[in-house]
Amino acid sequence: MKRYLGIDIGGTAVKYGIVDELGNVLVKDEREVAFDNYKTPIIETVVLAVRDLLQKNEYELSGIGVSATGQIDSKKGMVAGTGGNIAGWNGTPIKEILEAEFHLPCTVANDANCMCLGECWTGSAKGYSDVIGITIGTGIGGGIVTGGKLLDGFTGLGGEIGHMRIHALDGEMCHCGQRGCYEYYAATTALVRQAKKIDPDWINGKVIFDAVNQGDARAVKLLQDWIDEIAVGLSSMIHIFNPKLILVGGGVSSQEELLIRPLEKRVKEMIMPAFAKDLEVKAATLKNDAGMIGAVYNFIKSEG
Repeated sequence: MKRYLGIDIGGTAVKYGIVDELGNVLVKDEREVAFDNYKTPIIETVVLAVRDLLQKNEYELSGIGVSATGQIDSKKGMVAGTGGNIAGWNGTPIKEILEAEFHLPCTVANDANCMCLGECWTGSAKGYSDVIGITIGTGIGGGIVTGGKLLDGFTGLGGEIGHMRIHALDGEMCHCGQRGCYEYYAATTALVRQAKKIDPDWINGKVIFDAVNQGDARAVKLLQDWIDEIAVGLSSMIHIFNPKLILVGGGVSSQEELLIRPLEKRVKEMIMPAFAKDLEVKAATLKNDAGMIGAVYNFIKSEG
């Protein structure tokens, strides 16, 4: 049974572990990467964390699969851009550093792409060949699988759906420097930003969903408007890629009755009937392990 090192690098923490060729996580751990506001480069923290893991767990490994935040040039295995404010991350040659340190072949892909791949391997999207994955959190991440293959584009930057411009002419300025980006309106942070204008105590998704459950009409309207924004972006992608499944990840994806089912209904109302036929919307199920598992699957697929 082959075993692989899976690494999922986020803006606040790195999750890492040993994953076998069937997608089972044998051992895993997590370490904060923003503990000193990135004065210690993220990749240094990753290397130290992995060293500790491998010293405690003497598995023979066949390779390293990395899932990483940012715009990832998967051909070169490096960070090509961030669209945000992670100090020192842009330009990091992840593949080069990890291969030199651990003497194993390595692949690197965007974290949302890896989430989608992981779910297609062992999660909610298993058995589906045409999937749009969307992660809803601080920003919006995306992964697109078409004909059973990840759409990664010329240099591996494909699937950056958070920066589709859904309000291009009159939209607010996004941190990426453009106006009207999808994630500015559809991320969980967008929901919270609007919520605070109504009630300063509505400081996170949990509080807002609790208010909806309690029947607060303001919270209900707020949630409906937010779901509309998510659906607008998805409807455009559905008309381009004709998926069988929309896969929703991120902490809010646990809200089956308040988010997943209303989103499915709203999306189907916004698209042409032929595209809505047999279309499914599901929550991702691998949660924090999705990126790590997907990164390993990406490596395995690269082996041919």
